[in-house]
Amino acid sequence: MDIRAAIFDFGGVITASPFEAFNRLEAERGLPHDLVRRINAADPDGNAWALLERAEIGRAEFDARFAAEAAALGHDLRGADVLAVIAGAIRPGMVAALDTIRAAGFKLGCITNNVPGSSGPAMAADAHAESRYADIFARFDCVIESAKAGIRKPDPRIYLMMCEALAASPNECVYLDDLGINCKPAAVLGMTAIKVTGEAQALEDLSRVLDIDLVGEPA
Repeated sequence: MDIRAAIFDFGGVITASPFEAFNRLEAERGLPHDLVRRINAADPDGNAWALLERAEIGRAEFDARFAAEAAALGHDLRGADVLAVIAGAIRPGMVAALDTIRAAGFKLGCITNNVPGSSGPAMAADAHAESRYADIFARFDCVIESAKAGIRKPDPRIYLMMCEALAASPNECVYLDDLGINCKPAAVLGMTAIKVTGEAQALEDLSRVLDIDLVGEPA
């Protein structure tokens, strides 16, 4: 069946990966590389990060719970310090591609795991960034935020919610995410899944799937 809709993750796809910021924080603090990723991978449905993204706890409780999880591994790192660096730089080529895709007649969706009390789905750090992100979100036909939906990727329900909102079946959708664990349920449902490792690779792969030229978009 022909593709009718393109669905994007935000952090790590439209913006630079938050893991890059986490690695910088770890280096600055003299902590092991990928410590944040390791903490968030443990008990993935019940850890502090998962609870925050489903809005089951607030930022203050997340700060304490994450610190306890880090301490259990022998390290000192507060959750508030992690949240402070999470917003990634916007990738202009991806934003330009959204306009090209929309002009070609495809529907656009965004599924983002975010946290309550943030400035918009991208967890913008300030009002200026929030305004820039709002301009991007306006391009999508639908944005689903985990903190508002009460479920988060990789729960298959959140992908089906998007399909319903876009009036498209899973096999009519292409889905882009920088995490394989989030691409897997999309593929199982029947979506064409693209694991994003960088802007150029994502645009090349998406160009092939949609049969339109996105590679020439400004970087």
